[in-house]
Amino acid sequence: MQSASSSLPGCEIQHADTVDNSINCSLAADHCRLLRRAPFSACHRHADPEPLIAACTQTLCNYRPVDGVDCQFMEAYAQSCRLKAGIALEDWRSTTPCSEVPVCQQLCSEHEFCGEKSGRGLCLCRGLFASKYTPTNSLGEPAVCREGSASVTLAGCLLADRGIDYSALHLNDPDCRGRMDHETHMVTFGFDSSSNICGTEVVKNNSTILYKNAIVTRNTSEYGVITRHDQIQIDLSCLYREPEIQSFTFRIRDSSVVQQLASGEWNYTLQMSAFEDQKLQRVVGPETALLLDQRVWVQLRTERLDGDRVSLVTDSCWATSRSAPNGSLRHDLIISGCPNADDETVRLSGNGQGTSNVFSFNMFQFKGGSREIFLHCRLELCVRTGNACQPTCNPRSRRRRRASKYVDKNPAIISMSWTK
Repeated sequence: MQSASSSLPGCEIQHADTVDNSINCSLAADHCRLLRRAPFSACHRHADPEPLIAACTQTLCNYRPVDGVDCQFMEAYAQSCRLKAGIALEDWRSTTPCSEVPVCQQLCSEHEFCGEKSGRGLCLCRGLFASKYTPTNSLGEPAVCREGSASVTLAGCLLADRGIDYSALHLNDPDCRGRMDHETHMVTFGFDSSSNICGTEVVKNNSTILYKNAIVTRNTSEYGVITRHDQIQIDLSCLYREPEIQSFTFRIRDSSVVQQLASGEWNYTLQMSAFEDQKLQRVVGPETALLLDQRVWVQLRTERLDGDRVSLVTDSCWATSRSAPNGSLRHDLIISGCPNADDETVRLSGNGQGTSNVFSFNMFQFKGGSREIFLHCRLELCVRTGNACQPTCNPRSRRRRRASKYVDKNPAIISMSWTK
C-alpha cells in the first residue's frame, strides 16, 4: 500500500510499505467480522458496524496486529454503542480473542501499550518505537563512549517482548546491574574507569585503548546444568585512540653568526653561537633538531678585544617571527641587561664581566603558524672601571642599573634564525 506525500505544513512524507507475506488476510477478515455477531449485534440498530469492519479488514490485511490494534476496533464499537444508545457491552471481550485489559494499563510509558504475553499483562513496545530497532535486531541504543567510561541503554519493552527480565542482567561484575528509568522504562548499564570499572578489561595496543565489557545474564542454578531462558550477551566495548602529540622541531640556519665590527679604537669580531648543553660542547648545527621547550644556550663572544680594558655587555635579546629586528611579533628574552621577568626560563651569566657571555632559554614557537624564529641581540662595549660594566639586576624587576661609560653610542645588533 502506498500513500501519496503531502506538501501541507505539518504533514510527514509517507513511503511505500512492503508487503508482509506472513499475514493471513482471511483470518484477519474473520476476526473483524465478529462485529456482526453478538454481543455487538445488540447495537446494530444504533451504530452501523460495516465501516469499522472495512477499516479493520484493510488494516489487519496489511499490518501485523501490534499495539493491540486488532482489538481496538471492537473496543471503539463498544464505546460508540455506549455513547449513542446507552448500551454497555461489558462482556464483549469474553466472546472474542481479546482478553481483559491487563492491570499494567496505568503503568506503561508513552512508547508502550499494555498487552498480554504468555498469559501475563506486560508493557510492550508500540510498533513505531520498535521499528527503530527491528532492522538491526537490537534491544536498545548503541553504546555511548566517553573517555574512560561507557554506557548503553536498552528498552524495557523490547526486553519484555523477548521474555528477558532486566533485573537478571549485569555487566562482567555481577554487582553492576542496570538502572531503570521508571517513567520511560529504559534500562541503562555503564562503567567508569575512575570510580567503578565493573569488571571491564582494558587492552592497550600501540596508540589505541580498548575498554571491553558485556551485559550478560545472571548465572542462576535454575535446573542445574540446563535453563529455559535465553542466554544474553550484549557487547559494551569502546575503542579510544590516544591523542597524537605533534612535536615541532627547529633547525638553525647557520651554526654560528660572525660579524666584523669597529667601535671607537676597537676593531673586533663578534660571534653568536648556539649549544645544546651548559658546557658549550655540543654545537647546534643545521642538522640538529630542537624540540619545543628544549633548553638552548646562546654564547656571544668577541675576539681581538683587550679583556682588561673593555667588557662585552648584552643589553637586550629578543625574538621575532620575521627577519627584521623590529618585527610586529616579538618576545623579549633579555631587557636592559637582565633576564625578562615574564619568561622564567631565561638565564644569563657573565654579562659585562669579560669579552663573552651566555644566556639560555627554553625553545618556543610563535602562535599563528609562523615557521621561523629570528633571534636578535643588542650589544655594547663598556670601558672597565672596577665592576661598573656588570649590570646589577633587581631580584624583583630583574632590571639593571645603568652601567658606566660605553665605548659607542651605536651598539651592535647581531641576529640568528631557526626554521621548522
